[in-house]
Parts: sequence; structure tokens; C-alpha cells
Amino acid sequence: MADTATSPLSRLLTRFAPIEPRETRAVLAAFFLFFLMWAGYFSVRPVRETIGTLLGRDTVADLWVLTAIFSVLIIPIFGTIVARLRRSTFLPSIYGFVAVVLALVGFGMQGEFNPLLGKFFYVFISVLNLFLISMFWSFMLELFDKGQAKRVFGVIFAGGSAGALAGPFVSDMSVGFIGHSGVLFLGASLFVGAILCQRVLLAIWSDRPGAPSTAASEDRPIGGNVLAGITLILRSRYLLGIALFIVGITTVNTLLYFEQLRLVEITFADTTERTRIFARLDWIVQSLTVLSQIFLTGRIASRFGVTTLLTLVPLVMIFGFLGLAASGTFAVLAFVFVIRRWGEYAFVRPGREMLWSPLDKETKYKAKNTVDVPVYRGSDALAAQVNSGIAAAGVGAAGIMMIGAAVAALWGLLGWWLGRQFESGAVTGAPRPVAQESTG
Repeated sequence: MADTATSPLSRLLTRFAPIEPRETRAVLAAFFLFFLMWAGYFSVRPVRETIGTLLGRDTVADLWVLTAIFSVLIIPIFGTIVARLRRSTFLPSIYGFVAVVLALVGFGMQGEFNPLLGKFFYVFISVLNLFLISMFWSFMLELFDKGQAKRVFGVIFAGGSAGALAGPFVSDMSVGFIGHSGVLFLGASLFVGAILCQRVLLAIWSDRPGAPSTAASEDRPIGGNVLAGITLILRSRYLLGIALFIVGITTVNTLLYFEQLRLVEITFADTTERTRIFARLDWIVQSLTVLSQIFLTGRIASRFGVTTLLTLVPLVMIFGFLGLAASGTFAVLAFVFVIRRWGEYAFVRPGREMLWSPLDKETKYKAKNTVDVPVYRGSDALAAQVNSGIAAAGVGAAGIMMIGAAVAALWGLLGWWLGRQFESGAVTGAPRPVAQESTG
């Protein structure tokens, strides 16, 4: 570890980001784990979208219902795994399971298109998205303490953003040569690489200063009720606040998403041009996100606090929705869209992950996974239905944008309350707050 702390890469990293030399090994391993995991997911996601076009919109709508159902069913399954298995066993095993499933689906897609296999893959990837990222950050919250989270999470998030850039780019460049099956095999290989990075992080976790003298005492199963995540949330105002904060995110995103569909359809008649516009917006967002997560997020959190990360984007979105209500042009939409996604990835998401850092292991794994998967997917589906109902009632686009501004204001107030609870150490109603050890 001393070699890592004094290496040229370490010196470069500590120069441009608020990271201490002793933390660089863990930060780099986490960066590459997130990179490989997210590159693996985003490399195969275009295959999911292609399958969606083959299945048809009505079938895809039904699959979103199944996705929400499986997002709920996965909670007791994950709760059982966390309660009975050591982290050194189940964390790498989950990446291995994903790699095996992707490889098997890849083999199954080498022949004629199988609708049943396509439906399975569509739902699997849709549930996998939120589950993987929730599990990743649960472990990061064990590895880094509250103070470290403010400084290093931005850089670690940059690894995921870089993976989100690299994965679809490689798929775009290679699918013409290796086909859809080859893309799935590529995704499986990236998850195998994630297993190796997870092993490195587990070793760092066991060896850090302040850890128990034996790895076994630290790496024991968490135990507890497999449905404890639900009861923990219902008993805690703080955790309920985080769940409602997620509802705010999904509602704002959904309202803006449907407005985006409307304006793009009106502005661009050619479907190729629409695809080009969507791709261009994605590249702009991801590029801004990577730079911000490396150079800004940690510094903003350390200097101005997590409250700033949680409230900045909601405040901007109030004015964004009001601007869309007043103008309703694609140019304004593109600006608001980029600001919203960039701000969410660069500031809001790291901030909301930091909110979990003062809590105990059971809460970080069980309650967090409950909030990140079924609460997110459920509120996403509910917001879409509410948006359709409002439009069917005759409310125009400007009226819906005004509703979006009000939702953004409530979202910002909730972010302010959560940030104040976190910064003051109050964490009202949260079960058994504990101090985290430093990473060596």
C-alpha cells in the first residue's frame, strides 16, 4: 500500500482531486470496479432496446409491469443473501451470476429470435440496473467513512460515468462484426473483470486500519429479517425522507421525459436525426459528468456540504420547468435536459449515496436496496401514469411544466432537510447510526 500511495498515479490523483495518498489504492480499485460494471451494463443495454423494437410497444409496456413486480420480489431474495452469506462470498458471486446469464443469453440468441428469451433478457437487464448500483454503493459505504465519502465519491462516480461512455461506444463500433451475441459475450467478460476488482476491494476492506484483527469477524453474514429493509424504512423519518427524495427524482425525470418525446417528435421529422440528437445529448451529459465528478463533486461536498449537492439541481429545475412553460421550444428543452441529467449524475446521485454513510450495515444493504430498486421503479411507473392522466384531463404542456416546477420545489425542500440532518449528525429516526473506520 505504501508503494501505491507514492506512485506517480497516486500523486497525479491527489493533485487534481481531494484524495489523500493512503486512500488512492481503494479509490482506484473502486473506480475500475464501477467502470467495468457500468461498461458491462451499458454495452448490453442497446441489445435490450433492439429487443424492445422486435417485441413491440404493447409488449414492452407489459414488461415494465413485470419489471416493477420483480423489483419487489428481489428484496426478500437479496435480504436472504445478505442475512446468510459473507460479503466476500456474495459480492463477487453476483457479478459472476450476471456474467453467466449474459453468456447463456448470448448463446441463445445465436439462432432465430426467441420472443420468450427476449422478454426474459429485457426484464433481467431492467431490474439489474438499479440492483447492481445499489449493491455497489452499499459496499462503498462500508469501505469509506462519512468524511471520506464527501471527498472520494465524486471520483468513484466518474468511473461509472466513464463506463457508461465506453460500453455503448464499443458496442456501436463492434456489433456489426460480432453481432448481438458477441456484444453479450463482451458484457459478460466485463463483469468477470469486475469480480477481480471486487476481490481487490475486499482485501483492502479487511486490511484497513481499525478493522477487526481477523477478516472472519468483519466478514460475517449480517443476519436479521430478510424483509428488514421495509420495516427499517417505516420506522425512520430519515429513511422515509430518502425514499420520498427518490420519488421527487423520478417524478421530475418522468415529466421532463414525456415533454422531451413531444418536442423531439414536433421538431425533427426524420427518425435518423432524432437518434443523432439523442446520442449527442448523451455524449454531452456524460462528458460533463466525468469532468465534474473528478474535479468538482468532492470539493463542493467538502466545502459547502451535502446539502448543496442535494438542493442545487432541484432549484435549477424550478426555473427550467418555468422556462419550458413559457417557451416550449426544443432549444430550451435541450438545455434543461442536459442540466438535469448532468446535475443528477454529478451532484444529486453522489449526495444521496452519502446520506447512507452514517448508518449501520443492515440499513446500508437491506433498506438501501429497498429504496433503490422497488421504490424507484414503483414511483417511476406511478409518475408515468399520473402524467398520462393529467394529459388526458386536458392539461396542456405548459400546465404540466408548472406542475413540474412545484414538484421540483418540494424535491428541493426535502433535499435541504435531508442534507441538514446529515450535516448535523442528527439522522433523526435512523436505526443505530455508527461511525465508520478509515480506509488504509
